[in-house]
Amino acid sequence: MSEHRTGLAYGFAAYGIWGLFPLYWPLLEPADAVEILAHRMVWSLAVVGLVLLVLRRWSWLRPLLRQPRRIGLIALGATLISANWGLYIWSVNSGHVVEAALGYFINPLVSIAFGVLLLRERLRPAQWSAVGIGAVAVLVLTLGYGELPWIALSLALSFALYGLVKKHVGLDGLESLAAETSLQFLPALGFLLFLGSRGESTFTTEGTGHAVLLVSAGAVTALPLVCFGGAAVRLPLSTIGLLQYLTPLTQFVLGVAVFHEEMPPERWAGFSLVWLALSLLTWDALRTAHRTRGDLRRAGAAAAEKAAAEAAAAAEAAARTGTVPGGGPGTVPGGADRPRTDLPLAGPVTETEAAAAARAEGPGTAGS
Repeated sequence: MSEHRTGLAYGFAAYGIWGLFPLYWPLLEPADAVEILAHRMVWSLAVVGLVLLVLRRWSWLRPLLRQPRRIGLIALGATLISANWGLYIWSVNSGHVVEAALGYFINPLVSIAFGVLLLRERLRPAQWSAVGIGAVAVLVLTLGYGELPWIALSLALSFALYGLVKKHVGLDGLESLAAETSLQFLPALGFLLFLGSRGESTFTTEGTGHAVLLVSAGAVTALPLVCFGGAAVRLPLSTIGLLQYLTPLTQFVLGVAVFHEEMPPERWAGFSLVWLALSLLTWDALRTAHRTRGDLRRAGAAAAEKAAAEAAAAAEAAARTGTVPGGGPGTVPGGADRPRTDLPLAGPVTETEAAAAARAEGPGTAGS
C-alpha cells in the first residue's frame, strides 16, 4: 500500500507538471518557439546526463552504439518529438491551448488506429466504438473550427508515431531522452550560436531572469519524466492509463479558465464526444484487466489443486509400495545406500549370520 501511494504521488506529479506546461512556456517570451525548443534540447541533455551520472546508469550506452538500426530509430524518434515539442510550444504561445489539449485527448484513439493499420492488431467491439466516436468528434470539431483541427491532429499523430518508434527502440525513459537529446544537441547548439552571431538571441539580451528560465527548460523537461518512471514501476498499467488524462484535462481547464479561449457550442459537442470515446476506452480497459486478473487467479488455484493432487497420489503410491518419495526401494532417508536390515533374509539364517546382521545395525537400533 505504501508503494502504491508513492506511485500515485509520482504519477500525479508527472502528469500534473505536464498539464501545467501552458503556464510555463509564455514565461519564456520574447523568445520564439524555435529558440525555446533549441534551449529545451540543449539543457535537457545537461540535466539528464547529470541524473544518469548520479545514478551510474551507463551500461546501456555501449551496446546501443553497436546497433546502427536502433540508433536510426532513435534519430527518427528525436525528429518526431522535436516536431511535437516545437508545435506544442508554438500553439500554447499563440493562444491555442484548448486545441493542444484536444491533441492529447485524441492521442489514445490515434494510437489504437495505428495498432490496427500498422501492427495488424485486433480490436474489441468497445474499442471499435471508441474509434468511431472519435472520428465523429473530429468531424464535429472540423465543422466548429471551420477547418480541420490541424494542431490537435498534428500533435496526436506525431506523439503516436513517437510512441510507436519507442516501442521498437526498447529504452527506458531517462535513457531514451538522453539518447534523443544527444542527437538533438549539436543542431540545437548550432542554431543558438547562429542566433547569437546575428544578435537575435534573447538568452543574453533579456536579463538574468530570462536566461535562468531558458536554462530551466532542461529541468522542466526531465523532472516529470523522472516522476513518470517512479510511477510506472509502482502502479498497474490501468492506473497509469487513467492518470494520463490528467494532463490534457488540466490544459483544457487552463485554456478556458486562465487564457479565456472561446468554446462555442460545437466545440463543446466535439469535446464531449471525445470524452465519451475515452470513457468507453477506459471502461473496456478496466473490464479487461479485471477479467484477466480473475483468469490468472483461477488458473493459479487450478495449478495448486493439481499439484496437491499429484503430491497426494505420489504419497499414496509410496505407502503402497513401501518406498519413500525421492528414494528407491530398500533405501531410507539420510542414507541412500544403507541396506534395509529389517527386510527378511533369504534362506535359512544361521546364528553367525544373525549376529553379523545385528552388528551391522549399529548401536541404538535395537527395538526399532
